[in-house]
Amino acid sequence: MESQEAAAQSISADEIALYDRQIRLWGVKAQEKIRSANILLISMKALANEVAKNLVLAGIGTLTIIDHQAVTEEDLGAQFFVSEEHVGQNRAQAVAPQIRAMNPRVQLRIDTDDVRAKQPDFFSAFDITIATELDFATYTTINAACRIANRPFYAAGLHGFYGYVFADLISHDFVIERSKSNVSSVKQETQTRSIVDITTKKENDKMIEMVTKREVYSPLILANTSPLPEDFTRLPRRRRQVTPLLTCLRALWEFQKISAGALPTFSHQNLEVFTKLAHDRHQELKLDISTLTSEFLRTFLQNLGCELSPVAAFVGGSLAQDVINVLSSREQPLQNMLLFDGEKSAAPIYPLHPFFPPETAAPSATAPVANAIDLDVDEPVQVPHR
Repeated sequence: MESQEAAAQSISADEIALYDRQIRLWGVKAQEKIRSANILLISMKALANEVAKNLVLAGIGTLTIIDHQAVTEEDLGAQFFVSEEHVGQNRAQAVAPQIRAMNPRVQLRIDTDDVRAKQPDFFSAFDITIATELDFATYTTINAACRIANRPFYAAGLHGFYGYVFADLISHDFVIERSKSNVSSVKQETQTRSIVDITTKKENDKMIEMVTKREVYSPLILANTSPLPEDFTRLPRRRRQVTPLLTCLRALWEFQKISAGALPTFSHQNLEVFTKLAHDRHQELKLDISTLTSEFLRTFLQNLGCELSPVAAFVGGSLAQDVINVLSSREQPLQNMLLFDGEKSAAPIYPLHPFFPPETAAPSATAPVANAIDLDVDEPVQVPHR
Protein backbone atom coordinates (compact mmCIF):
# COMPACT_ATOMS: atom_id res chain seq x y z
CA MET A 1 0.00 0.00 0.00
CA GLU A 2 2.77 2.43 0.90
CA SER A 3 4.58 1.76 -2.39
CA GLN A 4 1.38 2.39 -4.34
CA GLU A 5 0.85 5.67 -2.50
CA ALA A 6 4.43 6.71 -3.26
CA ALA A 7 3.89 5.85 -6.93
CA ALA A 8 0.66 7.84 -6.97
CA GLN A 9 2.49 10.86 -5.56
CA SER A 10 5.09 10.71 -8.35
CA ILE A 11 2.40 10.59 -11.04
CA SER A 12 0.67 13.92 -11.55
CA ALA A 13 -3.08 14.37 -11.47
CA ASP A 14 -3.29 15.03 -15.20
CA GLU A 15 -1.30 11.85 -15.89
CA ILE A 16 -3.69 9.85 -13.71
CA ALA A 17 -6.57 11.31 -15.73
CA LEU A 18 -4.81 10.61 -19.04
CA TYR A 19 -3.90 7.01 -18.19
CA ASP A 20 -6.99 6.31 -16.10
CA ARG A 21 -8.13 3.32 -18.13
CA GLN A 22 -4.82 1.46 -18.02
CA ILE A 23 -4.22 2.36 -14.36
CA ARG A 24 -7.56 0.73 -13.59
CA LEU A 25 -6.45 -2.26 -15.63
CA TRP A 26 -3.00 -2.90 -14.13
CA GLY A 27 -2.65 -0.49 -11.19
CA VAL A 28 -0.69 2.60 -10.24
CA LYS A 29 2.47 0.68 -9.39
CA ALA A 30 2.58 -0.90 -12.84
CA GLN A 31 1.98 2.46 -14.51
CA GLU A 32 4.89 3.91 -12.54
CA LYS A 33 7.16 1.18 -13.92
CA ILE A 34 5.97 1.93 -17.43
CA ARG A 35 6.42 5.66 -16.84
CA SER A 36 10.08 5.20 -15.88
CA ALA A 37 10.99 2.78 -18.69
CA ASN A 38 13.81 3.61 -21.10
CA ILE A 39 13.33 1.70 -24.37
CA LEU A 40 15.47 1.42 -27.52
CA LEU A 41 13.69 0.87 -30.86
CA ILE A 42 15.81 -0.02 -33.88
CA SER A 43 14.86 0.65 -37.55
CA MET A 44 11.88 2.96 -38.10
CA LYS A 45 9.86 1.09 -40.69
CA ALA A 46 6.18 0.06 -40.66
CA LEU A 47 6.51 -2.40 -37.78
CA ALA A 48 8.46 0.04 -35.59
CA ASN A 49 5.87 2.74 -36.35
CA GLU A 50 3.22 0.55 -34.71
CA VAL A 51 5.44 -0.33 -31.76
CA ALA A 52 6.37 3.31 -31.16
CA LYS A 53 2.72 4.40 -31.35
CA ASN A 54 1.55 1.85 -28.79
CA LEU A 55 4.41 2.42 -26.35
CA VAL A 56 4.22 6.21 -26.51
CA LEU A 57 0.46 6.21 -25.97
CA ALA A 58 0.96 3.88 -22.98
CA GLY A 59 3.16 6.54 -21.40
CA ILE A 60 6.67 5.07 -21.26
CA GLY A 61 9.36 7.34 -19.88
CA THR A 62 11.93 7.52 -22.69
CA LEU A 63 11.99 6.18 -26.24
CA THR A 64 15.22 6.18 -28.24
CA ILE A 65 14.84 5.47 -31.94
CA ILE A 66 17.87 4.64 -34.04
CA ASP A 67 17.98 4.44 -37.82
CA HIS A 68 20.75 5.52 -40.19
CA GLN A 69 18.78 5.08 -43.41
CA ALA A 70 16.78 7.60 -45.42
CA VAL A 71 13.05 7.58 -46.18
CA THR A 72 12.33 6.07 -49.62
CA GLU A 73 9.19 6.07 -51.77
CA GLU A 74 8.59 2.44 -50.75
CA ASP A 75 8.31 3.57 -47.12
CA LEU A 76 5.22 5.62 -47.96
CA GLY A 77 3.05 2.59 -48.65
CA ALA A 78 2.77 1.16 -45.13
CA GLN A 79 4.14 3.78 -42.74
CA PHE A 80 1.95 6.49 -41.18
CA PHE A 81 4.67 8.73 -39.69
CA VAL A 82 6.17 9.73 -43.06
CA SER A 83 4.89 11.37 -46.25
CA GLU A 84 6.29 12.44 -49.62
CA GLU A 85 7.98 15.49 -48.14
CA HIS A 86 10.17 13.22 -46.00
CA VAL A 87 11.68 11.24 -48.89
CA GLY A 88 15.45 11.53 -48.69
CA GLN A 89 15.46 12.54 -45.01
CA ASN A 90 16.79 10.33 -42.26
CA ARG A 91 13.99 8.00 -41.11
CA ALA A 92 14.49 8.57 -37.38
CA GLN A 93 14.51 12.36 -37.78
CA ALA A 94 11.53 12.28 -40.15
CA VAL A 95 9.22 10.43 -37.74
CA ALA A 96 10.24 12.33 -34.60
CA PRO A 97 7.74 15.24 -34.79
CA GLN A 98 4.77 12.91 -35.27
CA ILE A 99 5.82 10.68 -32.36
CA ARG A 100 6.32 13.66 -30.05
CA ALA A 101 2.88 14.99 -30.97
CA MET A 102 1.23 11.73 -29.89
CA ASN A 103 2.39 12.14 -26.29
CA PRO A 104 4.62 15.13 -25.36
CA ARG A 105 5.17 13.61 -21.89
CA VAL A 106 7.39 10.89 -23.37
CA GLN A 107 11.02 11.88 -23.79
CA LEU A 108 12.08 11.08 -27.35
CA ARG A 109 15.73 10.71 -28.36
CA ILE A 110 16.96 10.40 -31.94
CA ASP A 111 20.09 8.52 -33.03
CA THR A 112 21.10 8.51 -36.71
CA ASP A 113 24.07 6.16 -36.35
CA ASP A 114 24.22 2.68 -37.84
CA VAL A 115 23.33 0.36 -34.96
CA ARG A 116 25.94 -2.10 -36.24
CA ALA A 117 28.63 0.40 -35.25
CA LYS A 118 27.49 0.59 -31.63
CA GLN A 119 29.66 -0.95 -28.92
CA PRO A 120 28.08 -3.61 -26.66
CA ASP A 121 27.89 -1.27 -23.66
CA PHE A 122 25.57 1.03 -25.66
CA PHE A 123 22.65 -1.36 -25.04
CA SER A 124 23.18 -1.49 -21.27
CA ALA A 125 21.58 1.98 -20.94
CA PHE A 126 18.13 0.68 -21.93
CA ASP A 127 15.59 -1.32 -19.96
CA ILE A 128 14.45 -3.12 -23.13
CA THR A 129 15.88 -3.25 -26.67
CA ILE A 130 13.54 -3.89 -29.60
CA ALA A 131 15.33 -4.66 -32.86
CA THR A 132 13.25 -4.71 -36.05
CA GLU A 133 13.91 -5.53 -39.70
CA LEU A 134 17.55 -6.61 -39.29
CA ASP A 135 19.50 -9.59 -40.55
CA PHE A 136 20.15 -12.60 -38.35
CA ALA A 137 23.80 -11.77 -37.62
CA THR A 138 22.89 -8.29 -36.36
CA TYR A 139 20.05 -9.67 -34.25
CA THR A 140 22.34 -12.16 -32.53
CA THR A 141 25.07 -9.57 -31.95
CA ILE A 142 22.62 -7.19 -30.26
CA ASN A 143 21.03 -10.07 -28.35
CA ALA A 144 24.46 -11.04 -26.98
CA ALA A 145 25.16 -7.45 -25.89
CA CYS A 146 21.79 -7.30 -24.11
CA ARG A 147 22.51 -10.58 -22.33
CA ILE A 148 25.86 -9.28 -21.09
CA ALA A 149 24.03 -6.26 -19.65
CA ASN A 150 21.17 -8.46 -18.35
CA ARG A 151 18.64 -6.54 -20.45
CA PRO A 152 15.55 -7.97 -22.23
CA PHE A 153 15.71 -8.20 -26.02
CA TYR A 154 13.11 -8.49 -28.77
CA ALA A 155 13.62 -9.21 -32.48
CA ALA A 156 10.76 -8.67 -34.91
CA GLY A 157 10.12 -8.27 -38.60
CA LEU A 158 7.63 -8.34 -41.46
CA HIS A 159 7.61 -10.11 -44.80
CA GLY A 160 4.39 -9.15 -46.52
CA PHE A 161 1.59 -11.33 -45.13
CA TYR A 162 4.00 -12.83 -42.59
CA GLY A 163 5.58 -11.53 -39.40
CA TYR A 164 7.45 -12.71 -36.34
CA VAL A 165 8.37 -11.65 -32.80
CA PHE A 166 11.14 -13.29 -30.78
CA ALA A 167 11.65 -12.56 -27.08
CA ASP A 168 14.70 -13.15 -24.89
CA LEU A 169 13.90 -11.85 -21.42
CA ILE A 170 16.76 -13.91 -19.90
CA SER A 171 14.88 -14.49 -16.62
CA HIS A 172 11.62 -12.73 -15.93
CA ASP A 173 9.33 -12.78 -12.87
CA PHE A 174 5.66 -11.93 -13.19
CA VAL A 175 2.62 -12.09 -10.92
CA ILE A 176 -0.81 -13.51 -11.67
CA GLU A 177 -3.89 -13.39 -9.47
CA ARG A 178 -6.17 -16.38 -9.09
CA SER A 179 -8.71 -17.83 -6.69
CA LYS A 180 -7.08 -19.86 -3.95
CA SER A 181 -7.20 -23.56 -4.66
CA ASN A 182 -7.17 -26.48 -2.25
CA VAL A 183 -4.82 -28.31 -4.61
CA SER A 184 -1.12 -27.74 -4.07
CA SER A 185 0.63 -25.90 -6.88
CA VAL A 186 3.29 -27.63 -8.94
CA LYS A 187 6.54 -25.72 -8.46
CA GLN A 188 7.97 -26.54 -11.91
CA GLU A 189 5.15 -25.96 -14.39
CA THR A 190 7.23 -26.38 -17.56
CA GLN A 191 10.90 -26.71 -18.42
CA THR A 192 11.13 -22.91 -18.49
CA ARG A 193 8.47 -21.78 -16.02
CA SER A 194 8.44 -22.23 -12.24
CA ILE A 195 6.54 -20.84 -9.26
CA VAL A 196 8.84 -18.94 -6.91
CA ASP A 197 6.36 -17.47 -4.42
CA ILE A 198 2.67 -17.53 -3.43
CA THR A 199 0.97 -15.03 -1.15
CA THR A 200 -2.71 -14.70 -0.31
CA LYS A 201 -5.11 -11.85 0.30
CA LYS A 202 -8.81 -11.55 1.07
CA GLU A 203 -10.93 -9.70 -1.46
CA ASN A 204 -14.73 -9.48 -1.30
CA ASP A 205 -14.88 -12.49 1.04
CA LYS A 206 -12.75 -14.49 -1.39
CA MET A 207 -9.21 -15.72 -0.86
CA ILE A 208 -6.98 -14.64 -3.74
CA GLU A 209 -3.55 -16.04 -4.48
CA MET A 210 -0.78 -13.76 -5.78
CA VAL A 211 1.44 -16.22 -7.64
CA THR A 212 4.93 -15.12 -8.68
CA LYS A 213 6.21 -17.15 -11.61
CA ARG A 214 9.60 -17.13 -13.29
CA GLU A 215 10.23 -17.70 -16.97
CA VAL A 216 13.75 -18.43 -18.24
CA TYR A 217 14.71 -17.76 -21.84
CA SER A 218 17.20 -18.74 -24.53
CA PRO A 219 19.09 -16.36 -26.83
CA LEU A 220 18.10 -16.25 -30.49
CA ILE A 221 21.25 -18.02 -31.66
CA LEU A 222 20.23 -21.09 -29.61
CA ALA A 223 16.48 -20.83 -30.18
CA ASN A 224 17.05 -20.81 -33.94
CA THR A 225 18.59 -24.30 -33.82
CA SER A 226 16.44 -25.68 -31.02
CA PRO A 227 13.85 -28.44 -31.55
CA LEU A 228 10.15 -28.06 -31.16
CA PRO A 229 8.80 -29.38 -27.86
CA GLU A 230 7.63 -32.97 -28.05
CA ASP A 231 4.02 -31.82 -27.69
CA PHE A 232 4.26 -30.40 -31.22
CA THR A 233 5.94 -33.39 -32.89
CA ARG A 234 4.82 -36.52 -31.06
CA LEU A 235 1.51 -36.96 -32.88
CA PRO A 236 1.12 -36.77 -36.68
CA ARG A 237 -1.86 -34.42 -36.31
CA ARG A 238 0.15 -31.97 -34.19
CA ARG A 239 3.10 -32.10 -36.61
CA ARG A 240 0.85 -31.18 -39.51
CA GLN A 241 -0.46 -28.18 -37.58
CA VAL A 242 2.99 -26.59 -37.20
CA THR A 243 3.22 -23.71 -39.64
CA PRO A 244 5.88 -24.05 -42.36
CA LEU A 245 6.57 -20.37 -41.69
CA LEU A 246 8.91 -21.50 -38.90
CA THR A 247 10.87 -23.59 -41.38
CA CYS A 248 11.03 -20.79 -43.95
CA LEU A 249 12.14 -18.20 -41.41
CA ARG A 250 14.98 -20.46 -40.28
CA ALA A 251 15.92 -21.11 -43.90
CA LEU A 252 15.87 -17.36 -44.58
CA TRP A 253 18.20 -16.62 -41.67
CA GLU A 254 20.51 -19.43 -42.78
CA PHE A 255 20.50 -17.99 -46.30
CA GLN A 256 21.42 -14.56 -44.92
CA LYS A 257 24.40 -16.08 -43.11
CA ILE A 258 25.92 -17.21 -46.42
CA SER A 259 24.84 -14.16 -48.46
CA ALA A 260 26.11 -11.33 -46.24
CA GLY A 261 22.58 -10.50 -45.11
CA ALA A 262 20.96 -10.42 -48.57
CA LEU A 263 17.46 -11.80 -49.22
CA PRO A 264 17.03 -14.64 -51.73
CA THR A 265 15.86 -13.70 -55.22
CA PHE A 266 14.07 -15.78 -57.84
CA SER A 267 17.29 -16.65 -59.63
CA HIS A 268 17.71 -20.36 -60.29
CA GLN A 269 20.73 -20.56 -57.99
CA ASN A 270 18.96 -18.76 -55.11
CA LEU A 271 15.90 -20.98 -55.48
CA GLU A 272 17.99 -24.13 -55.31
CA VAL A 273 19.89 -22.96 -52.24
CA PHE A 274 16.81 -21.75 -50.38
CA THR A 275 14.83 -24.89 -51.25
CA LYS A 276 17.54 -27.13 -49.84
CA LEU A 277 17.89 -24.99 -46.72
CA ALA A 278 14.15 -25.13 -46.13
CA HIS A 279 14.03 -28.89 -46.68
CA ASP A 280 16.89 -29.45 -44.22
CA ARG A 281 15.35 -27.17 -41.57
CA HIS A 282 11.99 -28.94 -41.94
CA GLN A 283 13.60 -32.32 -41.33
CA GLU A 284 15.56 -30.97 -38.35
CA LEU A 285 12.24 -29.91 -36.83
CA LYS A 286 10.91 -33.47 -37.38
CA LEU A 287 8.00 -32.23 -39.47
CA ASP A 288 6.22 -33.99 -42.33
CA ILE A 289 7.65 -32.92 -45.67
CA SER A 290 4.10 -32.84 -47.08
CA THR A 291 3.43 -29.64 -45.12
CA LEU A 292 6.30 -27.80 -46.85
CA THR A 293 4.72 -27.25 -50.24
CA SER A 294 6.16 -25.48 -53.26
CA GLU A 295 3.14 -23.16 -53.14
CA PHE A 296 3.97 -21.99 -49.62
CA LEU A 297 7.66 -21.59 -50.44
CA ARG A 298 6.85 -19.51 -53.50
CA THR A 299 4.41 -17.34 -51.53
CA PHE A 300 6.96 -16.82 -48.76
CA LEU A 301 9.65 -15.75 -51.24
CA GLN A 302 7.24 -13.40 -53.00
CA ASN A 303 6.52 -11.67 -49.69
CA LEU A 304 10.14 -11.06 -48.68
CA GLY A 305 10.97 -7.42 -48.01
CA CYS A 306 7.35 -6.23 -48.30
CA GLU A 307 5.37 -4.27 -45.70
CA LEU A 308 1.61 -4.49 -45.24
CA SER A 309 -0.15 -2.14 -42.82
CA PRO A 310 -2.62 -4.67 -41.33
CA VAL A 311 0.19 -7.15 -40.61
CA ALA A 312 2.32 -4.38 -39.10
CA ALA A 313 -0.61 -3.36 -36.89
CA PHE A 314 -1.13 -6.88 -35.51
CA VAL A 315 2.52 -7.79 -35.01
CA GLY A 316 3.47 -4.35 -33.67
CA GLY A 317 0.50 -4.29 -31.32
CA SER A 318 1.31 -7.77 -30.00
CA LEU A 319 4.94 -6.84 -29.44
CA ALA A 320 4.11 -3.56 -27.67
CA GLN A 321 1.57 -5.29 -25.43
CA ASP A 322 4.14 -7.88 -24.42
CA VAL A 323 6.63 -5.11 -23.59
CA ILE A 324 4.00 -3.44 -21.38
CA ASN A 325 3.28 -6.77 -19.67
CA VAL A 326 6.98 -7.24 -19.01
CA LEU A 327 7.42 -3.71 -17.63
CA SER A 328 4.41 -4.11 -15.34
CA SER A 329 5.37 -7.68 -14.33
CA ARG A 330 1.79 -8.75 -14.97
CA GLU A 331 0.52 -11.52 -17.25
CA GLN A 332 2.59 -14.30 -18.76
CA PRO A 333 5.05 -12.94 -21.34
CA LEU A 334 5.73 -14.28 -24.83
CA GLN A 335 7.73 -17.53 -24.69
CA ASN A 336 9.45 -17.16 -27.05
CA MET A 337 8.64 -17.11 -30.80
CA LEU A 338 5.39 -15.73 -32.22
CA LEU A 339 4.73 -16.26 -35.93
CA PHE A 340 1.94 -14.52 -37.81
CA ASP A 341 0.41 -15.81 -41.03
CA GLY A 342 -1.84 -13.09 -42.41
CA GLU A 343 -3.34 -15.37 -45.06
CA LYS A 344 -4.66 -17.75 -42.39
CA SER A 345 -5.07 -15.13 -39.64
CA ALA A 346 -3.11 -17.43 -37.35
CA ALA A 347 -0.48 -16.47 -34.77
CA PRO A 348 0.98 -19.59 -33.11
CA ILE A 349 3.61 -19.29 -30.39
CA TYR A 350 6.43 -21.83 -30.14
CA PRO A 351 8.74 -22.22 -27.11
CA LEU A 352 12.13 -22.89 -28.70
CA HIS A 353 14.87 -23.99 -26.30
CA PRO A 354 17.84 -26.39 -26.50
CA PHE A 355 15.96 -29.17 -24.71
CA PHE A 356 16.24 -32.18 -27.00
CA PRO A 357 13.65 -34.96 -26.55
CA PRO A 358 14.62 -38.65 -26.85
CA GLU A 359 15.38 -39.71 -30.39
CA THR A 360 12.34 -40.94 -32.29
CA ALA A 361 11.86 -42.17 -35.82
CA ALA A 362 11.72 -39.36 -38.33
CA PRO A 363 8.34 -38.70 -39.98
CA SER A 364 7.73 -40.79 -43.04
CA ALA A 365 7.04 -39.63 -46.57
CA THR A 366 10.22 -37.58 -46.89
CA ALA A 367 11.28 -37.09 -50.46
CA PRO A 368 14.32 -35.81 -52.35
CA VAL A 369 14.61 -32.04 -52.39
CA ALA A 370 13.85 -31.65 -56.09
CA ASN A 371 10.62 -33.66 -55.78
CA ALA A 372 9.48 -32.31 -52.45
CA ILE A 373 9.68 -28.65 -53.43
CA ASP A 374 9.31 -27.85 -57.07
CA LEU A 375 9.63 -24.15 -57.77
CA ASP A 376 8.87 -23.18 -61.35
CA VAL A 377 11.15 -20.20 -61.99
CA ASP A 378 9.29 -19.36 -65.20
CA GLU A 379 6.05 -18.73 -63.33
CA PRO A 380 5.36 -14.98 -62.96
CA VAL A 381 6.01 -13.54 -59.52
CA GLN A 382 3.13 -11.72 -57.80
CA VAL A 383 4.60 -9.37 -55.21
CA PRO A 384 2.25 -7.82 -52.58
CA HIS A 385 1.82 -4.07 -52.86
CA ARG A 386 4.10 -2.18 -50.52
